[in-house]
Amino acid sequence: MFDSREKVALFIDGANLYATSKALGFDIDYKRLLQDFQSKSYLVRAFYYTALIEDQEYSSIRPLIDWLDYNGYRVVTKPTKEFFDSTGRRKIKANMDIELAVDAMEMADHIDHLVLFSGDGDFRRLVEAIQRKGKKVSIISTLQTQPPMIADDLRRQADHFIDLTTLQSRIGRDPAERAARLAERESQRRQHVHDFEDEFDDV
Repeated sequence: MFDSREKVALFIDGANLYATSKALGFDIDYKRLLQDFQSKSYLVRAFYYTALIEDQEYSSIRPLIDWLDYNGYRVVTKPTKEFFDSTGRRKIKANMDIELAVDAMEMADHIDHLVLFSGDGDFRRLVEAIQRKGKKVSIISTLQTQPPMIADDLRRQADHFIDLTTLQSRIGRDPAERAARLAERESQRRQHVHDFEDEFDDV
């Protein structure tokens, strides 16, 4: 499926991959993910797409975004949009499909193989367009959830489908490391709240 001489680019739909790995009960180790693809191909670029809530005092995704930025990933973000639906309910819109599609079309001329981490059926036409340029496209998602995280038409369009569960042993985080990280994150959050209260007391 992969050739060490192939020029490969990874396109990661951050929200979709997070939801998929969470549904499967494990966390992605992004350092191991990068190393895994570097070991079996000529990795040209790894893109990670996510929307951010701008006015949040503390965002749990910010440490991940910063780490990815400094460790070999090209991170693409945009602020979420807030709106109210017809019933007056507050809604958050956070869609990165266009950004990912434009970058993928631009990158297609410089690679042999595009790997898309997403099960979103909206990408079927993008996959077809990349294939028309003579490029191979692999999709990474899962069929092991109910319902499956991957859209059937996207899976049919891809040259290769790789179930995320088959990569778990190579790119999944150690559960003990996950527990330690959650404890550290909670400690940081409490410190942040404590600092804010101290600042408030000083006013």
